[in-house]
Amino acid sequence: MTRPADSDVQKIRAAVLRRRGGPMKAESLEMEGPRHDEVLVRIVASGICHTDIRYVDDWYEDSDGAVILGHEGAGVVERVGAAVTGVRHGDHVVLSFQSCGHCLPCRSRHPTDCESIYDLNFGFRRLDGSNALIRSRVRGHFFGQSSFSTHVLATERNLVKVPKDLPLEMLAPLGCGLQTGAGTVMNSLAVPAGASIAIFGTGGVGLAAVMAARIVGANPIIGVDRVPSRLKLAMELGATHVIDTRREGVTDGIRAATGGGVDYVVESTGDNRLYRLAVVLLNPKGTAAYIAGENGPSSLPGGRRALSIVQGDAVPQVFIPRLIEFYREGLFPLDRIEKFYDFGQINRAIADARCGRAIKPVLRVSEA
Repeated sequence: MTRPADSDVQKIRAAVLRRRGGPMKAESLEMEGPRHDEVLVRIVASGICHTDIRYVDDWYEDSDGAVILGHEGAGVVERVGAAVTGVRHGDHVVLSFQSCGHCLPCRSRHPTDCESIYDLNFGFRRLDGSNALIRSRVRGHFFGQSSFSTHVLATERNLVKVPKDLPLEMLAPLGCGLQTGAGTVMNSLAVPAGASIAIFGTGGVGLAAVMAARIVGANPIIGVDRVPSRLKLAMELGATHVIDTRREGVTDGIRAATGGGVDYVVESTGDNRLYRLAVVLLNPKGTAAYIAGENGPSSLPGGRRALSIVQGDAVPQVFIPRLIEFYREGLFPLDRIEKFYDFGQINRAIADARCGRAIKPVLRVSEA
């Protein structure tokens, strides 16, 4: 493979994962400049998502080398390829998941169903198998970005241009976790006004679902968790009831709030007991949504349904601006759930997320 000339090499600094469980360590690396359809983005901030943490815990070191994680990046466009028309130098952007743009689901505006979604987001390479990181055995392109880095290459498919008057560090988590939680309520489930909903887990994804449920007029909105501070915040952000699983049974709590079951459940914890309980608590014709669950759609007795949700079935270029407008209107106060860390504190931020000290950690990588 032909290597780029030194004049087209971008020096970067990234948090690299070299062994299962971490820690990630900062390293200086080199990256190709953008291809004709790529955009070079200087990362200002990156959210830390549960998917990043799960990858740290479960990743198997292999012969293909170390990796750079991160998939809730936000930054400033520095260079664009010749075929790029939607953004230009100096634009502020939020980065989301990658899709190919060519398959039938992508052409039908359903990028979360992209036929290449796994390879593009978890393959640590471009779709043609190449890796923009050079002179090393470190792999990037996680979710088409690998945003635990000072610079990334992305495409117009996973870039969303955002207003310059709002802080990029605040907007970064919109690219995955908050989009997923809110999109599950608004897009995947299309929860109508007056419907009852229980949200299992009030972390970043769950609280985004709580805020979205309030926006659409669901009632009651029941937050379920075992961390009192998160439940308190859930009440402030729109929950009408909360269930502390350390002190109260979920079934009894929901019956007390509704007199029976619920119309919708959003399961974001991954806890096996709650996973099984979600469908049990549904009213007839109710729907349980499993965030990135392993099971596909299924029909259950009484017209009940179980859905596996990816990225809230969102088109990022449409849905993220919508969430930003909700923020401006005071309806989606994402800043209430964020906690900021310097880039060098990435391992501490992950530790805080694991133990509940941080709901949505956000790394400050560079100045806007």
